[in-house]
Amino acid sequence: MSKILLIEDDLPLLRMYQVAFKDSGHEFMYAVDGQEGLSKIREEKPDLILLDLVLPKKDGFEVLKALKSDSLLKEIPVICLSVLHQDEDIKKCKDLGAVDYYVKTDILPEVVVSRVVARLAS
Repeated sequence: MSKILLIEDDLPLLRMYQVAFKDSGHEFMYAVDGQEGLSKIREEKPDLILLDLVLPKKDGFEVLKALKSDSLLKEIPVICLSVLHQDEDIKKCKDLGAVDYYVKTDILPEVVVSRVVARLAS
């Protein structure tokens, strides 16, 4: 069973994804700020991370930088999931090592779940 970590501070959205992933056959974990997210990554070593960018304590860019500079964690795929939709934000995430970028307002949770499950299966 693969482990998926969502780092998201919007609690209703977090709960929605928790429900959406419930039947995916994967272990779902979450953190509500960037600092907690980094701790969870180090403790749990998830197989995939969904990362919001606008977070308290450490933003998603800082989390991504820290993750990709850690030799033990840098291979974990990260998908950014954010309301930020400017080309420069998307480019920055990909330049920092994100494997994909989804704009929250442009994608249904079921689509996120199916893409995550497909990525984990490949």
